[in-house]
Amino acid sequence: MILKNGSKGEDVKKLQAKLGLGADGVFGPGTEAAVKKWQAANGLTADGIVGEGTWTKMFGEKQLITEPSTPIVNAGPLKLENLKGHIPDAVIAQIPDAAKKFNITNPLRLAHFLAQCGHESAGFKAVQENLNYSADGLKKIFPKYFPGNLAEGYARNPEKIASKVYGGRMGNGDETTKEGFKFRGRGYIQLTGKDNYTRFAKFIGEDTVSNPDLVATKYPLASAAFFFDSNKLWDICDKGADDATVTAVTKRVNGGTIGLADRIKHFKEYFGLLK
Repeated sequence: MILKNGSKGEDVKKLQAKLGLGADGVFGPGTEAAVKKWQAANGLTADGIVGEGTWTKMFGEKQLITEPSTPIVNAGPLKLENLKGHIPDAVIAQIPDAAKKFNITNPLRLAHFLAQCGHESAGFKAVQENLNYSADGLKKIFPKYFPGNLAEGYARNPEKIASKVYGGRMGNGDETTKEGFKFRGRGYIQLTGKDNYTRFAKFIGEDTVSNPDLVATKYPLASAAFFFDSNKLWDICDKGADDATVTAVTKRVNGGTIGLADRIKHFKEYFGLLK
């Protein structure tokens, strides 16, 4: 759980007391401003959101923040409350910030985006790439990297596999540096490669190069929105709500049309809820 603008409760009171504010238990603009100021002074990203990192540094102890739920804040014309029960609450809570930062300006864009994220992450569950391939799997998925019997020495070893497949490209060092594994796919649409992690870090204002796991734990949706925005996928999304548009978006995300029927199904579901 996190504390942010709109949160209420005893943890907010504790936070406000620590910041020297009136402890009314309501996280409003004043509390947000004080949090940002404190974060900046303590070398943290000044986003005004209190997660485990800010809480631990502030109080010197890890603690489960006990807010019962994260309030759903509508991002402009987006009817996010209609998504409850259809996608996880934790995902819905990330949408307003992602929408603001990455140009998700209308229900059509959001429906396309969520349909792709949901499919790519197996229902918003997978936040990092599964590289636990068998030897046969390596030969089928990455044939040019594993000719002959080479796959036998890499099978079921994700670190070795990623270091081999992603080494020496996308800004990664060669296989021996293991940067291919360090910067393997994370987030709902698999941000991959040191170059992409570096660009994302500069945009988001947090060092995802030194701590790449942040992409999976803190920014799974934002990193996916960064991919859409950077690759100008919104221009395709804006073309419409028909199957042809979903297919065009899928080709840009997936490189083909794997899982197209599922993506179309969920696009229609989400667009029906949001429009």
